[in-house]
Amino acid sequence: MRLTRADRSILSDWWFTVDRVMFFGLLLLMGTGLVLSLAASLPIAAKYDLEPFYFVRRHAALLLPALAILFAASTLTPKQIRRTSLIIFIVGCLLMALVIFIGPEIKGAKRWLQIGMVSLQPSEFVKPAFVVLTAWLFNESQKRRDIPGIQLAVALYLIFIALLVLQPDFGQALLVTLVWGALVYMAGIGLVWILALAIAGATGLVVAYFMAPHVASRIDRFLFPESGDTYQTDRSIDSFLHGGWFGRGPGEGTVKNVLPDSHTDFIFAVTAEEYGLIACLILLALFAFIVLRGLSKASQEPDGFIRHAVAGLIMLFGLQTLINMAVNVGLLPAKGMTLPFVSYGGSSLLAMALTMGFALGLTRRRPMTGQIKRNAETEAGTDSAHVREQVA
Repeated sequence: MRLTRADRSILSDWWFTVDRVMFFGLLLLMGTGLVLSLAASLPIAAKYDLEPFYFVRRHAALLLPALAILFAASTLTPKQIRRTSLIIFIVGCLLMALVIFIGPEIKGAKRWLQIGMVSLQPSEFVKPAFVVLTAWLFNESQKRRDIPGIQLAVALYLIFIALLVLQPDFGQALLVTLVWGALVYMAGIGLVWILALAIAGATGLVVAYFMAPHVASRIDRFLFPESGDTYQTDRSIDSFLHGGWFGRGPGEGTVKNVLPDSHTDFIFAVTAEEYGLIACLILLALFAFIVLRGLSKASQEPDGFIRHAVAGLIMLFGLQTLINMAVNVGLLPAKGMTLPFVSYGGSSLLAMALTMGFALGLTRRRPMTGQIKRNAETEAGTDSAHVREQVA
């Protein structure tokens, strides 16, 4: 089937208005994730007495709904994205509260809902919805003084952070706080709010350190390696040394045999050992390209809500990538955060597809915007000609 501009179908309209460069970059990232999942997940399957390609098959199966979500979200209008985000935020927060009471405890945290054979992490889906709603509230507070946009944005933030802390999930709380702080700054709300946020963040970190033993342990091991077990971080760093520039070859790595989360949190280390630093730099460049492309598109948007929402969504994607890679090379303490579209994880993959689908939908070329601009230019030209006639 050949698509033409004369065709008014949803698919044709989407194809000629979406940022195809970013879209194909995301497809390439998804394909790369499947290949790296094949390299990293075989020992994990053996550890749990599963068939060798169990995680690879599940990863491949999840790509289909992820692509469907990416496409569906990118066809929405800005108004539909706002409404969808509101529904997702409300339902997601209710599910997060439910998780605290009935969710299974895994590694000292309750973050998942077990629905039949499927494990769902609601907080992953709340993140993009939270960014969109916050961007809209900040923008509305600037346009309409009768709407308490800032107060509502603060309320959403406190609700979301409280639910994350109760799970507990301090890594996601840090990520959300960084993005929210960036949106506060972009909205030009004022230094008082930024200072208050910084104080609140520092206070939260201190409270987490003294109230959550596993957080204190991770920070202590990061700052003072001799104070505890740094086995996972040490093995991850060793993988970069063993892999060299070109790697030991597909299937020849050993770090995936000793790291319990090699297919999720430490898949970047597996990439370094088997494919080398060159491959890691290429993967990093692909992530950087998507981030820079998204921020560039955001900067070109005349609408404040769209500009801030796209920037927030892209920062969510970019900061999560940065944190995961920083943990793999020992620059940050372990946080249990996946590498977007690359690590194994159903909720993470589907939620990140929703995140980038929203970004693609918000940055689509809107014909009416161009028409309005042309009309304004025509009117300006007519007015200028009329003035010249009067002067003459």
